[in-house]
Amino acid sequence: MNIIGRLTRDAEVRTLSNKKQVVNFSIATNDNYRNKQGERIEQTTYFDCSYWISPKVAEILTKGALVELSGRAYTSAWIGKDGQAHAGLNFHTSQIKVHGGAEKSGATQTASKNSTKSERVKSEKSTSEKKEEDDDLPF
Repeated sequence: MNIIGRLTRDAEVRTLSNKKQVVNFSIATNDNYRNKQGERIEQTTYFDCSYWISPKVAEILTKGALVELSGRAYTSAWIGKDGQAHAGLNFHTSQIKVHGGAEKSGATQTASKNSTKSERVKSEKSTSEKKEEDDDLPF
């Protein structure tokens, strides 16, 4: 499954008790449609995302960055300390493409479990190619 959205906060790296590291971040995706009355409705969906492959990717995952993620979506439910039921939409990320930061910096960068360590974050497109690509995105 692929999703495209903007980061709602800077990515965080957490080290677990077993010494493994995970990168956590959140994205917002937008969907536009018209209801039966013909009114345009914009719906935003938030995903809590995790990336287990390389913690170095957190350096490029900054608030406002446009990202394309490949992976698996799942839901979670829990009872909070306040006794209230909570639910969340999560995304276990296997590949990340960053299509520019909040300032639309230009180059697309990729992180993937299939990349070698030295290739985990690399530039794929020139700034002019990126500008043309941004014009096609709905958000």
